[in-house]
Amino acid sequence: MSDPYIQELFAERIGGNQYGKSTAIYKFEKIKRAKKAAMTEKPEVSLIDMGVGEPDEMAFPVVIETLQEEAAKPENRGYADNGGDSFKQAASRYMDEVFGVKGIDAETEVIHSIGSKTALTMLPACFINPGDVVLMTVPGYPVLGSHAKFYGGEVYNMPLEATHHFLPDLKAVPSEVCAKAKIMVLNYPNNPTGASATREFYREAIDFAKTNDLIIVQDAAYASLIFDGAPQSILQVEGAKDVAVELHSLSKSYNMTGWRIGFVVGNPLIVKAYGDMKDNSDSGQFLAIQKAGAAALEHPEITEAIAAKYSRRMDGLVEILRANGFDASKPEGSFFLYVAAPKSASVAGETETFENGEAFSQWLITNELISTVPWDDCGHFVRFSVTFAAEGEAGEQTILEEIGKRLAKYQFGF
Repeated sequence: MSDPYIQELFAERIGGNQYGKSTAIYKFEKIKRAKKAAMTEKPEVSLIDMGVGEPDEMAFPVVIETLQEEAAKPENRGYADNGGDSFKQAASRYMDEVFGVKGIDAETEVIHSIGSKTALTMLPACFINPGDVVLMTVPGYPVLGSHAKFYGGEVYNMPLEATHHFLPDLKAVPSEVCAKAKIMVLNYPNNPTGASATREFYREAIDFAKTNDLIIVQDAAYASLIFDGAPQSILQVEGAKDVAVELHSLSKSYNMTGWRIGFVVGNPLIVKAYGDMKDNSDSGQFLAIQKAGAAALEHPEITEAIAAKYSRRMDGLVEILRANGFDASKPEGSFFLYVAAPKSASVAGETETFENGEAFSQWLITNELISTVPWDDCGHFVRFSVTFAAEGEAGEQTILEEIGKRLAKYQFGF
């Protein structure tokens, strides 16, 4: 048992003396509990987990073999600090080969990150003073905004809605908010909506940033996981490097979530500031992992194979959901399918109603052991992920057919 005075010592940013007393349950904890309860109640039914947002397979052999080889070398044993040259150079070549972004200076315009999440936590420390504003999209990944608040900053939420193709309406941001804004966070292809940004939108965003004296942080974790056409980068647009950095991650595009390796690329002054903050926060990712990451970046065909798998699964899932009344459309990239939650489900003369996406998501886990993630920020939606565990194409088809069988019992109302 802790001494009682410890309760009075917690910082206001995490709740002050009320820290730990909240009874609110985070939605992912609710999902975890619901899955556990459903599996206990119906042990004969297999859980189909379409809520998890990470790849279902291992990194490819060339990456694992490089790690094994490099981990045995004594020159890789020490502190990595702000990174090894081989990874930075590989990242520069990758930006050219995959996105057509030429001339990235490996010394001044790219630094590795221990995953994108840590970069998102550090960048606010470089810019945010009390009262400054960060423009965030909702629904979305809240980490940079959370850390901006830790530094006394504020968050202005820009809604992502279907009527605007799940792109933020920059013209709707009030002038008084723009006057205090320092960072705008984008994420395309987007989690959770799966939407992709157009080149025209990126131009608009860059002009908006220059007009309002702010920087852009584009979280490109899914940028190379696209189904048709060429991958998009904000840095493809003229003038982007004047105001923007892009965060790339090998987690999703190379099945390397636990490896924690990515990079920040773009405006050299922002990259330098991130590097200085990083120098005071960590000692760099293990050099053997960086060299394995460099090996991965030299093989973009790995990502193409992964994207082809997700595209195939997405085709099947969209077909099944549409057959059951859902307004589902295949996104241009990522592995997420974002669909409006039904308002009711009827079977054998009985009807269950859902007030929001969370209610439907919980019902779906409890009754049919299909796990999704609800998003009720801008309308009532659920996110399906096609990263469900399956053995080969035959296994994928078996799971998709099982999803269809479980949903077909019901008449859904929208």
